[in-house]
This record gives sequence, structure tokens and C-alpha cells, in this order.
Amino acid sequence: MVSSSSVTPQPSRQSLSALDKANFLLADVRDGMGPYLAIYLMVSLKWKPQDIGIAMSVMGITTVVMQTPAGILVDRTTRKKLFTILASGLMAVAALLTILLPSYSVIMGGQVLMGISAAWFGPAVAAITLGLVGPQALDARIGRNETFNHAGNVVAALLAGVIGYFVSSKGIFVLLALMSVLSSLSIWQIKSEEINDELARGSTDTKETGNPWKSLLTKPSLLFFALACVLFHFANAAMLPLLGQRLSLKSDAGGASLYMSACIVVAQIVMIPVSAWVGKRASQGRKRLLLLAFIVLPIRGVLYTLTSDEVTLIAIQILDGIGAGIFGVLSILMVSDLTQGTGLFNTVQGAIATAVGLGASLSNAFAGYLLQRSNYHTVFLVLSGIALAALLLVWLGVPETKQVSTVEER
Repeated sequence: MVSSSSVTPQPSRQSLSALDKANFLLADVRDGMGPYLAIYLMVSLKWKPQDIGIAMSVMGITTVVMQTPAGILVDRTTRKKLFTILASGLMAVAALLTILLPSYSVIMGGQVLMGISAAWFGPAVAAITLGLVGPQALDARIGRNETFNHAGNVVAALLAGVIGYFVSSKGIFVLLALMSVLSSLSIWQIKSEEINDELARGSTDTKETGNPWKSLLTKPSLLFFALACVLFHFANAAMLPLLGQRLSLKSDAGGASLYMSACIVVAQIVMIPVSAWVGKRASQGRKRLLLLAFIVLPIRGVLYTLTSDEVTLIAIQILDGIGAGIFGVLSILMVSDLTQGTGLFNTVQGAIATAVGLGASLSNAFAGYLLQRSNYHTVFLVLSGIALAALLLVWLGVPETKQVSTVEER
């Protein structure tokens, strides 16, 4: 039996180009239209902050429930393309239902459908990438994936801002549905025979077996990293929706959508070079880069409380671009380091994504609850304190996984 580690992938230009297009088009599809949903519910449907927080948490909670099973399925299935296309279709249906039948139950049900789809995209795209290029080329390729993803976010946010301002906030959800359909076409263009399913699950031996739960529970470094992810996203997830709601207080639905697009565009433009840079630098060490991502988050939260100027608040999103750009690349690479040779890459990635989704979903519900009983400054400062705790946990409890990986290979 030939070990998969001895295989040198040679993906075609067609498959790599299709992967680029898929990452570009999956930009907002992977996360739904969370920040715009908050504005739509607040300005157009007149929902209360607590109800908005609950609605935005439903997708995250569903993703939490489905994320680990999705990772396990990605490891086991040879039909990664088909399931990814189906997930995109499900996202499109949910987006259209949100505006066609905007009742409480339909919107909540649509968020459930989006949560199911979102659970699949992360591990599936990472697995397809690893199966196409192999572990040796993964650093640069993940950096490229994230670069195209953020570029797609910039274009989508600009389109969403224009549509929301000049047409209707409902048009933003039509845009999401359209991007879902186009992303499906891009995924279909990837050649299935070029996806090495053994490499895609992080296996170095086709006969390898393992218990994913045992692997998770016996790796303290992985558990510390998962906990840090929970705290990071608990502090981070609610900041942008809260900023959008704060900016919406002085504007109508069109103006609010335009402000939100500006916030997203600023961050995403910064993420484009940051992701490419991290993809090139990650081979020299992961932890120092990860610490930088965690440092900027509490600083960002505090800065939001120091000004009420719209331009300055939008400019602060540069820090979001730095933190998210680094985290988006390193979260995949560090899981790859810790699971190399186990065949559990996507299972563990799904579990880590569960931790991320848990932090994000609880963040929105917590922030909505706290905002209804205090003010924006208090919420931002509380979230900043949680971000500082996440930073300390990474500093003290998360090792340099690249060095661990190198030692294990020797």
C-alpha cells in the first residue's frame, strides 16, 4: 500500500483557478449576512435589540451543533464537491425566505438553514485544498484562499452597500443567493479525480485508524487552543454588529447599510495583504503571529468607546482586518500541525469550529442582553476584557505548533 505522504499532488490549472473563484464567491456565503441581518431587523422590521441578538445567535448555535458532525463527514466522504454545492443551495433558499416571508418563525428557520450550511463550508474548503495541494504547499495555499475570500468580501460589501442604499436592504439577501449559486458553479469546475481523499483528511497512511474523541481529549495544546478560540470569538463576534447598530442610530436603512459596508470593506481590504503575508510567514512560526491577532482585539474594543465620529469608528476596523486576517489562516494551519498523520484533520477542525461558533453565537446573545440593560460603551469594554483573557490564555497555554510538528516528523 502506497502511503499518501509519498504522493506529490499535481493539481491542474483549472482546479486551482476554480478553487480561487470558489473562495472569492463563498466570501459572504460562508457566514450568511449577519451584520446586515442586524440592520434589516432593527431598521426595516423594528425588532428589539434582545430579539436581534437571539436571531443572530440561532445561526451560530445551529453551526455549533452541526460543526463537528460536518467535520467527521468531510473526513469520511468522497463527495465533498456535491455536499458543498448542496450547502450553497441551502444558503440561497434561506436568504430568499428571509425577505419573502419575513415572519419571526421564518427568519429563525432561515437562520437554522444557514447554520447548517455554514457548518460545512469551513472544513470542506480546507479539505478540498489539502487534497489538491498536499501538506507541503498548504501554508501558501491557505493564505491564497483567505486572500481571495477577503477580496470577495470587499466586492460583496461594496455591492451590498450600493444595493442597500440605492435599492433596498432586501436586495442584499438576493445578492447572497446569487453568490451562493455562482459559488456552486465554481466548486463544480474542480476536478474530482485531483482531490486526494487521504491527503484531504490529513492521513499519511491509508490503513490508519483513530478515535477522534480520544485524539481531542489527549491533546492539551489542542484544548487550550479551542478555549482561546471560544474567548476570542465571544469577544469579537458581537463587535461589528454592535458597531453597525450604533451607526444606525443616526441614519435610515439605506444609510445604515452603507455604513456597515464601509466597516466591512475597510477590514476586508486590510485582510487581503495580511492573509497573503501570513501565508508566507507562517512556516517560520505560528504563535508569534497568533499573539498579534489576539493583541489587537482588546485594543479595538476600547477604541470604540473613545469616539462617536463615524469616520473614526470605521477606520478602527483596520484592527479587525489585522486580527481576522491572521486568525483565518493560522486557525487552519495550527489544526493541520496538531493532526498531521492522524487522518482526523477535518474532524478536529470541525470541533475547533464548534468552539468558534459557540463563542460567536453566545457573543451576540450576551451583547444584546447587556446592551438592553446598559449602553454601547459598557458592552464594548466588557468584550475587551474577555479579549484580554483570551490573549493571556494563548500566551501561557498554547504552544508553538510548527515546532511541535517538526519534532514529531523527526
